[in-house]
Amino acid sequence: MRVLVPGLEGSHRAVVDETDTAIAMGSGSVPVLATPRLAAWLEAAAVAALEGVVPAGSTTVGTRIDIRHIAATPVGKAVEAKATVTAAEGRTVEFDLLATEGEATIATGRHVRVVVDEERFISSLGPA
Repeated sequence: MRVLVPGLEGSHRAVVDETDTAIAMGSGSVPVLATPRLAAWLEAAAVAALEGVVPAGSTTVGTRIDIRHIAATPVGKAVEAKATVTAAEGRTVEFDLLATEGEATIATGRHVRVVVDEERFISSLGPA
């Protein structure tokens, strides 16, 4: 098992398809990568960075994400989302985020996740 320390990295790769566009997600009227989908891919990279680090029976939940989506990405282009742990204190883990399409940076940001006991977290939600 890896140790939860600054410098851990994770990534998520995907090719933009019609379901990932601002039109499909209701976040805009153009056929380019939607910011909400990009945010989800960046969170997936953060989760990947913590694989093998979070204790059995625990998981992480996102509590904050701040991204700057600076370039449009059309359907058919590949995106790589990366997350790097910058701080880990108690149950809180902070990340720097970067998304690229080829050599171009399309987004940067910060993200915070908190380690929680999965069973206790789910039971705290109450009845459906």
